[in-house]
Amino acid sequence: MGKIYVFDHPLIQHKVAMIRDKATGTKDFRELVEEIAMLMTFESTRDLELEDVEIETPICPTTVKMLKGLDVAIVPILRAGLGMVEGIQKIIPNAKVGHIGLYRDPETHEPHEYYCKMPEDIDKRKILVTDPMLATGGSAVAAIDFIKERGGKDITFMCLIAAPEGIKVLQEAHPDVDIYIAATDRCLNENAYIVPGLGDAGDRIFGTK
Repeated sequence: MGKIYVFDHPLIQHKVAMIRDKATGTKDFRELVEEIAMLMTFESTRDLELEDVEIETPICPTTVKMLKGLDVAIVPILRAGLGMVEGIQKIIPNAKVGHIGLYRDPETHEPHEYYCKMPEDIDKRKILVTDPMLATGGSAVAAIDFIKERGGKDITFMCLIAAPEGIKVLQEAHPDVDIYIAATDRCLNENAYIVPGLGDAGDRIFGTK
């Protein structure tokens, strides 16, 4: 069973509080999302493999620990998931980036795919799927379905805000996927928005309405 990790770090909680505030403008919101994603990356990549490497310091030769390759792929769920990519890339600059485009039917709330492009070697990479909001769980489940259909195996899901309903749906559909969450909220409302949430993450990242 994949693990569920909810961050309690003060810096993350402070920044989450700021993005919840409706007075936070587009520029600050976008920068805060990147910063939160960057901070979350430290914990979500804890299981990356290391290997011994011989180097020389200015003083003497020594053996150090370095990453055993940089086999990471970031797969944002469009469009809001894009807001988390740059923060992760600041920590893992050589990560490849795939994209999954989904839209949610306004009446049924079911996800529909309109675009999917993965790195060719997705089956050999640790995959970080990003979406700021885990609401009904439908988009996350569908995106991970598409990744697995294309050979992806080692998958982690990263989000900023999650509703209990979405966590349950994702965990039941993909019990092998670890879920990293900056904050968990109370519930979904009748429009499938997270309460208290932060509104529409895509609109707030890109300044659209």
